[in-house]
Amino acid sequence: MRSLPGFAGLTVGAVAVLMAAYHAYARLTVYAPDQHALLYLTLAFSLALSFLLWPRRKGGTPDRVPWSDLGLAALSLACVGYMFVNYDYVVNRYPTAHPLRAMDMVVGALAVLLVLEATRRTIGAALPIVALTFLAYGFAGPYLFGWLYHRGLSFELAIDQLYFTTEGIFGAPLTVAGTYVILFIIFGTYLEKSGAGQFFMNFANAIAGGARGGPGKVAVVSSSLFGTISGSAVANVMVDGWLTIPMMKKTGFKPEAAAAIESVASTGGQIMPPIMGAAAFVMAEFMGTSYTAVMIAAAIPALFYYGALFAAIHFNAVRSGLRGLPREELPILGQIMLRQAHLFLPVIVLLALLLIGFTPTYGAIIATVALVGISWLRPQTGLTPRDCILALRDGAMHTVPVAMACACAGIVIGIVLQTGLALRFTAFLIDFTSGSLLLALLITMCAGIILGMGMPTTPAYIMQAALLVPAIIKLGVEPMAAHMFAFYFSCLSAVTPPVALAVYAAASIAGAGLWGAGVQAVKFAAAGFIVPFFFVFNPALLFSGPWPEILRAVLTGGIGVVALAAGLEGYFLRRASWLERVLFLAAALLLIDPAALTDTIGAGILAFGLVLQKLRGERAAVETGFRP
Repeated sequence: MRSLPGFAGLTVGAVAVLMAAYHAYARLTVYAPDQHALLYLTLAFSLALSFLLWPRRKGGTPDRVPWSDLGLAALSLACVGYMFVNYDYVVNRYPTAHPLRAMDMVVGALAVLLVLEATRRTIGAALPIVALTFLAYGFAGPYLFGWLYHRGLSFELAIDQLYFTTEGIFGAPLTVAGTYVILFIIFGTYLEKSGAGQFFMNFANAIAGGARGGPGKVAVVSSSLFGTISGSAVANVMVDGWLTIPMMKKTGFKPEAAAAIESVASTGGQIMPPIMGAAAFVMAEFMGTSYTAVMIAAAIPALFYYGALFAAIHFNAVRSGLRGLPREELPILGQIMLRQAHLFLPVIVLLALLLIGFTPTYGAIIATVALVGISWLRPQTGLTPRDCILALRDGAMHTVPVAMACACAGIVIGIVLQTGLALRFTAFLIDFTSGSLLLALLITMCAGIILGMGMPTTPAYIMQAALLVPAIIKLGVEPMAAHMFAFYFSCLSAVTPPVALAVYAAASIAGAGLWGAGVQAVKFAAAGFIVPFFFVFNPALLFSGPWPEILRAVLTGGIGVVALAAGLEGYFLRRASWLERVLFLAAALLLIDPAALTDTIGAGILAFGLVLQKLRGERAAVETGFRP
């Protein structure tokens, strides 16, 4: 992204501030324009800022905006401005039924090309390539065969669907970006300006830094909290990793382990309530449910994800004989809480507002306003007017890549809907898997990981929601479980080799080998790969069902993820033999499954493995004459 000096920087910054301020205003007043106008303005701001801030290629013109990009920004505003000039005509016509005028088709085609180019600049080429592939499919339908065949789209019908309806570029993904996501990103930037990021790091160091493997546990705590601010695995690594990875290496963690811990901890920020990644808001929109329902459903899997990681770090540290940070290097918890504990309050305010029924938009705005007031409980954290303006600017700039990804994903959704691909693909997948839910889940898992290798979580999830999730639902899975399953594996692609962006970022800081760090990351994130299969088959893990069943699922599943970490790391009470590791892994799989029978068998296997460890330890004590 460009760093523009002087008048250019002020001008672009003012545009970003205006974008953020308008989107907050639009949710607070009854006098704001309707949903169509909001989406048009979201796209106009996002396109203009994409061309003003992101150069055509990496490293190109980092401190100035060339005339060509100024022209593209102006053309973007002209294409969206056309929608306002012809507002009544666009809104009141019957899409895909009333013929488009020649100028409509020119403007629509230019807008589609501008969206593709802006998306390429902001998040890379993978998603635009996917969108172009779907566009080609839309035109090539009559020449295909089997379930891929369709009647084909004319140029006019394609442009109408993609730009002049609410089922293309201006569809559900961009709606989510323009209504929910931008406000939560702004809340995160206000938290960042208040110093909450440093507070989260100090807090984590104070409570976990001195324990065995302390810096690794600090990474877990701080990254789960910092996910509230960033919403991006790579961004989380690049902010947190410069502090946690050197600390981990200093206390004896291997570079690969340090990189893996930070990348896995940072990736979990997107699945950690109360503020999850942008895809969670898209999920709520697709299902027609509240974000609060999504947040509640995600709580137990997130607990298992971080619980397994925390346990794995502990077992790894004990097995390797690692210690925590020296006491003199640790911050004092009491002093930190006295000076900065109030920075927890805005997150608590937001969570409370969501739980009592406020919409996410109002909750985010009220929590942001509360944050400004709460920050002045201590003068050193008080947000000045300049801080507030910079937070609005940064919030808008951080929103642009998300908005462009959503707009580009809308192109794919539009083609899928117009060609009927989703219905035919669902039928094909069910037929291909012979109705096997497990096989359909494995295909969805692989698709999520592959899609997430080349694009952010949100568009990767949207692709699956359009094509794969309907098939899973038709096979009998509850909608929440099906969508959450796809969401999880879109996130986990960030730590899954061969293309694991969060691991790459952490390995560059740690000086670690990419494959070594990647393999270790998969081990540390094992619960994330396993738990989704269990909540598909038993939704109690998503807070669905009677409370006794949910509480039992939390208890036995929590024990199960600890056993999983022990089996993978080869340590529980002491170093584990291969037989004991197999017993722990088997017990973990049975305990994570919330069924009563599997829990009983799993508990018995785990107890047997622990007894073997205990007896082996006593036998070694007798042979050596030493009893601990």
